[in-house]
Amino acid sequence: MPVFGPISRQNLVRYLKQLGFKGPMSGGKHEFMLKDRLKLILPNPHGKDIGKNFLHAILKEAGISRSEWEKL
Repeated sequence: MPVFGPISRQNLVRYLKQLGFKGPMSGGKHEFMLKDRLKLILPNPHGKDIGKNFLHAILKEAGISRSEWEKL
């Protein structure tokens, strides 16, 4: 069960795959993941964790609620 807070990019990708996203796929400057017609842009790996606010924005764009995220 992932905590809603700072997370590594690797773990973000792993959890998004559990939620049905495919990828990551390369596309220009940023990789992305797909689920049906939704294209979710991923942050570039810079060795830093993804902060809580940025995670919230990513999940909102993906249509994933906080409770759904924490149930994984």
